[in-house]
Amino acid sequence: MAKLWPNGCVRAAKRLSADAILRPGGATLLGRPTIRAFIFPGQGSQSVGMGKALADASPHARAVFEEVDEALGERLSRLMWEGPEDDLTLTANAQPAIMALSMACLRVLEAETGIRLADKAAFVAGHSLGEYTALCAAGSLGLADTARLLRLRGQAMQAAVPPGVGAMAALLGLDFETVTGLAAEAAQGQICAAANDNANGQVVVSGHVEAVARAMNLAKAKGARHSVLLPVSAPFHCALMQPAADAMAEALAAAPLHAPQVALVANVTAAVVSDPDDIRRLLVEQVCGTVRWRESVLAMADLGVTGFVELGGKVLGPMIRRITPDVPTITAVDMPGLEAIAKSL
Repeated sequence: MAKLWPNGCVRAAKRLSADAILRPGGATLLGRPTIRAFIFPGQGSQSVGMGKALADASPHARAVFEEVDEALGERLSRLMWEGPEDDLTLTANAQPAIMALSMACLRVLEAETGIRLADKAAFVAGHSLGEYTALCAAGSLGLADTARLLRLRGQAMQAAVPPGVGAMAALLGLDFETVTGLAAEAAQGQICAAANDNANGQVVVSGHVEAVARAMNLAKAKGARHSVLLPVSAPFHCALMQPAADAMAEALAAAPLHAPQVALVANVTAAVVSDPDDIRRLLVEQVCGTVRWRESVLAMADLGVTGFVELGGKVLGPMIRRITPDVPTITAVDMPGLEAIAKSL
């Protein structure tokens, strides 16, 4: 027996057959209705020059960057377009910058092609900071509020742990359960946890420097293909981020946040959420919690998604190919990419 979900999407107890779902105006893929999720990237997708070509080509994109600049009281757009890279990579800058590009892409898509996310998407999701972008895209948060929240989130995360105390490492070739176990073994009274479950065989650990080093050694002993320290400024998504979670709890309590127009699949539960109070709570939990991206993608596939649209980056598509190889992802960071998406939709 099927159960109705937001935006006309129908969920069955198991993975849906293609003919069980129909969205108005939906294109077809190999004769099947295409049920889409719009997804938004997290930190690591920033680069100097990001969004410049799009701003040059579209006044709607320029308006997004200008609104973000005004909300932050500075020219973040200049930093995005001109650098320096070291300053752009700082998490307090990278987080709102990545969101700004994603929202500029969406604004251009909606304003210049007439394609509305609310009409074309069954779900939205984002990786870490991308969850804020997803909520902005779905009308749950305003653009200026999202920029200010992400600036605060970046500042609070950076301030939570002194430089040199924490680290993150990607462990390749081991499954999530194995990494969770070895992280607990590596802790030895410190903090070490699985921070990001990105894709099959691609899990990130986070915590104290010494504990992360122990986790890397244990991973090698358990047959990991490769372990590498990540060039990050703080140990995100672990208990060391509790001061940042406290700061975000206060900020989110005061932020105007509405029910999203499109159902959100949350990072920390890999499940659909729509109640504003639940969203606030999960955004706070996300600061210290695991980003369950692999499970989120599988959940959306089980809910009937047959195509993903990534706006503002090209990092989530490769993860999705590892998780659900039969579900395609189309991406856009510039005008040619958006034109291609418009034709496909």
